[in-house]
Amino acid sequence: MKELMKKRIKDSINVKNKLLENIELLENMENLINEIIIAIKNGHKLVLCGNGGSASDALHFAGEIVGRFVMERPAWPAIVLNADVATMTAIANDYSYDDVFARQAQGHCMEGDVFIGISTSGNSENVYRAVDMAKSKGCKTAALLGKDGGKIGKVVDYPLIVPNDMTARVQESHILLIHIMCELIENKIDN
Repeated sequence: MKELMKKRIKDSINVKNKLLENIELLENMENLINEIIIAIKNGHKLVLCGNGGSASDALHFAGEIVGRFVMERPAWPAIVLNADVATMTAIANDYSYDDVFARQAQGHCMEGDVFIGISTSGNSENVYRAVDMAKSKGCKTAALLGKDGGKIGKVVDYPLIVPNDMTARVQESHILLIHIMCELIENKIDN
């Protein structure tokens, strides 16, 4: 058991070491952070979504934005499209599960907002459709992705791709990236 534990820790470290060398990811993340700061300073919000573990990551990100990460500060606006079970199931029932986020994005997204989808495969159809809707509403778009970024990575303004095929390692890295973004947003927004 201990050997498998050590192997998984080493696997996670190796994925994160590759992030250190990924200049494109770091530049996209820096640009996304700046877009989020602009949006918040101009009274706009973050709109997030994901499926499964990525849904939890979307909730975690929003919690750090609305609550706080480290610093005491005013609450900032964020909405998580996968948080409203009644709305999601109504849309899935009346339309399809592929539309559960796009329909909400149509209602919630406004020009100046920042939309962030999370998909470890990069191919979640409901996240893809929500990105398309958010773009049509004038949002800047980003996605936390895995593998090669999939089809979502090709259409968002800021793809943050963790180039790994193992979902667990990608999700561990997504949480790291979320925490770094929250820290930098807090550090920069009041300066």
